[in-house]
Amino acid sequence: MSTVAHVGLHSTVASLVANRRRVSALKALGVVTVGDALTYYPFRITDPMQITAIAGIRLGEPCAFAARVDQVRLVPLSGHRGFRLDVMVDDAAFVSSQGGTPLAVRLVFFSHKKPYMDWMVRRLQVGADLVVAGEPGVYMDQLQFTHPETLVVADADQEVSADASRPDAASLDEALDRVRRPRPVYHASSRISSDHIHDVILGFLRLLAQAGNSPGSIPAASVSEEGQPSADVRIDPEALGRAIPDVLPEQVRADQGLLHRARALLGMHAPDSPDDFAAARKTLRYEEAFVSQTALLQTRRQTQQQPTYPCANSGADHPDTLPARFIDSLPFQLTDGQRQVINDIGVDMAKDQPMQRLLQGEVGSGKTVVALAAMLQAVQAGHQAVLVAPTQVLAEQHYASIGGMLKAMGTDVTATAVEGHHKPVDNVTMIRMTDQLVLPLVLLTGGMRLAQRRSALAVSASGRPCIVIATHAAFSKTFQAPNLALTVIDEQHRFGVEQREELRRKSERVPHLLIMTATPIPRTAAMTWFGDLDISALTELPSNRKPVRTHVIAESDGATMGAMFLHLRRRIEAGERAYVICARIDEEDDPSSVSDRPSQSGGSDAQPELLVEEGQGDGQRPPLHSVVEMSQRLAALPQFQGIAVATLTGRDDDATKNAVMMDFASGRTPLLVATTVVEVGVDVPQASCIVIFDADRFGLSQLHQLRGRVGRGGTDSWAFLISRAPADSPAAERLNVIRDTTDGAKIAEEDIRIRGAGDVLGDAQSGGHSSLKLLRVVTDAPMIARARTQAGQLLESDPTLAGQPELAGAVLDFMRGNEGFLVSS
Repeated sequence: MSTVAHVGLHSTVASLVANRRRVSALKALGVVTVGDALTYYPFRITDPMQITAIAGIRLGEPCAFAARVDQVRLVPLSGHRGFRLDVMVDDAAFVSSQGGTPLAVRLVFFSHKKPYMDWMVRRLQVGADLVVAGEPGVYMDQLQFTHPETLVVADADQEVSADASRPDAASLDEALDRVRRPRPVYHASSRISSDHIHDVILGFLRLLAQAGNSPGSIPAASVSEEGQPSADVRIDPEALGRAIPDVLPEQVRADQGLLHRARALLGMHAPDSPDDFAAARKTLRYEEAFVSQTALLQTRRQTQQQPTYPCANSGADHPDTLPARFIDSLPFQLTDGQRQVINDIGVDMAKDQPMQRLLQGEVGSGKTVVALAAMLQAVQAGHQAVLVAPTQVLAEQHYASIGGMLKAMGTDVTATAVEGHHKPVDNVTMIRMTDQLVLPLVLLTGGMRLAQRRSALAVSASGRPCIVIATHAAFSKTFQAPNLALTVIDEQHRFGVEQREELRRKSERVPHLLIMTATPIPRTAAMTWFGDLDISALTELPSNRKPVRTHVIAESDGATMGAMFLHLRRRIEAGERAYVICARIDEEDDPSSVSDRPSQSGGSDAQPELLVEEGQGDGQRPPLHSVVEMSQRLAALPQFQGIAVATLTGRDDDATKNAVMMDFASGRTPLLVATTVVEVGVDVPQASCIVIFDADRFGLSQLHQLRGRVGRGGTDSWAFLISRAPADSPAAERLNVIRDTTDGAKIAEEDIRIRGAGDVLGDAQSGGHSSLKLLRVVTDAPMIARARTQAGQLLESDPTLAGQPELAGAVLDFMRGNEGFLVSS
């Protein structure tokens, strides 16, 4: 028997569990260490098991009863399909004294593994007393239990035979008490069941309790390979507490009425009652809130202590400055919200500590105008600014739109201002802003030609004041900006912390940070995930924007579908454009595995996380519509005869995407069938209609984003959500939320309530692959607020957590495992 010294939370599962297939199955669930296992929490517990006699069993109702083994028969199955174990039991020895009617019932077990069956035969010997728990069924008109839980009760008056296995309980009362207790239920897989996950975790808890009693070498085989609990069921919480130190400061735990971490973990995985489970969840949820908020506040403090480039406040209220001249040159009036945010940013950037601000706003609310005012403030102070966009299409659109706005307040002198003997390139625009300042506007993407790339890199590396619009190319080692004072991140959830840190290292000081997102984020979610940032929101739309009229249409309603297509034809004939969105690219495309939205790597486009209603598997749904299928179908419809149809998907290369979008914007192909690749950054003012097929399978926030692709030119606009969901289904209720409101915050909150924040905000900052397991940003908002207050008080007295080593370790583990969670680390 092998031994493992110093079993602890960081011990690997592979070193403690001999069953390699089980180790592999747990690894696939993200469980690699003992700590991972203990924080692989059950999502519910079973109801307490009813204790009954066999005569009182009711079909379909789980129950437990005491019985004695009467017959055991191991039957090989034909065709080498394994074995069947039939065990007949009766309860005559337990009910006759109480005047009940004794009855018999059959227990059935199946397995391909002969050693497992031999082990079961040794356990369930004739004459053995058992407690059986499970859900009854009927086979061949006979009552039976298939793969029930069985606990062998020790017989004090009988010696155990040499070939019998060890009993599971010392007495009948102990066995009944065990099955009566609620049992945790875990998210399992086809490779490992919830019961086996539970057994492995209980084994780890026993090992840790043993380590707490007698530190040293613990037998690895203490974790049962058969999946059956050992006789030593009760785990001493005091001993467990010595092996599992508490993370929360004792005062915090006392103030909130919480359990020690060891008792909480025991209550999650081996609760005596539903109340135990509820108290454990409360403790561990607060622990997550406290650790995450401590990490965010500590990160903020550390960032504020780093030097930056102060940029004198030259915001909208300071005349004769570049930002003020820019605002005066705009063909529209700023909203009150835009003006306030510009002034707030101006104040932040004038400080000698780095600004960290999240700017959220609806699609078309004017975030780019705010960002350009901030970048001009950096330029006014003699520094550099970079705006990083998640896709090449969006970066090129920013380059074009910002270039147009700058030319409106200056003079394009590109042809005469390029130094050296190189010919001007189309990705560097030189704009004379004043007699003393010629401002380079630079575009840097990964797909540009060598001459373009060299020109862009030379401008930024020189340190001269400039504005750079870049994609992920800004994170490469060849990009240098030694005088970088402001970094603007567009669509923040497309970039990880390591990438943002790479930008910081390119400058001699820490640049100010402005993060923009069009994904509406409820205040409570923003407080959780962006707690190290100041948050601004643009809630007003420009005066030329009209609300998009949204209609939900059943795909089976042929008359309405035909009328919708005719409406699209009329809008196209009026000089407008129309999008048709599908979840799949073609028949071979699997939306659950293929990406069709910009990812953090920036290489591809990622598909939506499609929703599946509970109880509906893929076999019960018709296949999702695809771009290939829909483009062919539309081209064949009489409503679109003579109308050019184009397609756009994440598989298209950048050159194809640009050509398709240019044709769409110009009207050469006014009908565009696409995946959600158009969700972010596609700005075609002439687009007035969007049709989204299989809308019942999309998240609400993504539907809201897609709806924002139309109505950007001030014209009347329409969004048609095509659904195959029944009228009384939860999916239909979700679509009614989109239909009835254009308030992005309300939509996002409802989406988070339905799906969870991981899917809505992106795993990178939501904890979808993070240390957060129990915390819910909407429902747990009061808890998060309390944790933030207490974390702030602790950091006031102990900024480095020197007096809280366990908490410091948890914060460090949290940040290491959540590189996308913290916006700036």
